[in-house]
Amino acid sequence: MQIRLTPLIKGFITGALMIAVVVGFYYSNQPSDSPLQYVIYGLYGLGIIWTLVAYRQSVEFTGKFTDLFFRGFRCFIIVTLLMVIFTFVFNKMHPEFAAESTEAYRQELIKNPPKDMLPSEMDKAVTQYKNNYNTVLIYGSIFGYLIIGAGVTALISGLLTRRT
Repeated sequence: MQIRLTPLIKGFITGALMIAVVVGFYYSNQPSDSPLQYVIYGLYGLGIIWTLVAYRQSVEFTGKFTDLFFRGFRCFIIVTLLMVIFTFVFNKMHPEFAAESTEAYRQELIKNPPKDMLPSEMDKAVTQYKNNYNTVLIYGSIFGYLIIGAGVTALISGLLTRRT
């Protein structure tokens, strides 16, 4: 019995690989601004390309951009969902990320204080930053993965339909 790898399954595989790489980077003490982070985005793009090329080579392929884009969408939406859930859970498990980021924000405000901000307003801004840390991170994750996924899918779908 052969398992048919649908775009959804390919999305799960891609997302799982991306999560494994993120966890691997974390436990190998890679800095958060390491250029190796681009490996994660590379996997994301490759997962979408894998989905699109496989559909292009199938007998189901119609030659239409919209059909191809829809297949890629089904893949990247699953990856986005997995990465958002992972981001939420991982940051809840590591509250020190919020604390470290908040402290860095506080130091930046002290070093370069805004001209129109009083010290009490700085404290309020730091508290607000800490309270909104996870929400902003999740929103950034959602929009970032959706934009990258849509961009890669549109680009590759366009290239693959031009060749028909």
